[in-house]
Amino acid sequence: MKRTFIFSILMMIVFNVLIVSVAFAQDAEPVAAAKGGNIENIAIVVFGSGLVKWFKDGGWAMWPILFVTLYALAYVIWKFIALLYGKIKLNSFIDQIVPLVKQKKYKEAAEITAKTRGPVAAIIYAGLLKADQGVSAFEKAIENAAMIEMSYLEKGFTEMAAGITLAPMLGFLGTVSGMIVAFDSIAAARAVDATIVASGIKIALITTQAGLIVAIPVQFFNNLFVTWVDGLVIDMQRASEKVIEALVDTV
Repeated sequence: MKRTFIFSILMMIVFNVLIVSVAFAQDAEPVAAAKGGNIENIAIVVFGSGLVKWFKDGGWAMWPILFVTLYALAYVIWKFIALLYGKIKLNSFIDQIVPLVKQKKYKEAAEITAKTRGPVAAIIYAGLLKADQGVSAFEKAIENAAMIEMSYLEKGFTEMAAGITLAPMLGFLGTVSGMIVAFDSIAAARAVDATIVASGIKIALITTQAGLIVAIPVQFFNNLFVTWVDGLVIDMQRASEKVIEALVDTV
């Protein structure tokens, strides 16, 4: 867990650097033009000319949407690595631990679990430390450890949910802003013409599109991770049941 937390911090720092770089590329257009457009060219090379133009056409609302995108993406990457790190071959793990428990070799079993990654091994390790005190102490230790591991498994879902909610809302805010621009153009021209309102409507559509582009994949990964966590919880239950049964047999 510590490694994945450190990795997520590094990813967020990198993403923030990218935000500043792109922001500087857009806000410093006069300077960039004087220097041959080097900064904007870098942004175009990194993100593509079409994406940079699309982003700039979306107006100010694209910046908070970008921030939400990177925020949610950092947690998606962190959550994926954390869950991947926590998954083990359950049957192989049980086959190693159960025979040792039946032989009352709790110390040897605890050493194996200490070297095994993930929440399944963590709760079994906590139980084995109390195994010599009886089944009830073993079960109590597992329950306490399981509560801690569940709190780790649930981390990141709130942040991803925030991205899922905020991205479309910011997109709709940009839509409203774009429509205001369109109606202001109509009021200034004192006439209704498609060319007059086109820029405002374009802003409205781009920001809505951007918000949905962010929210849909983050929602997909959120659902995927929920299923993954459910699988880990089932593995925790299966492993604890098998070890408890082995411990009961020794009584």
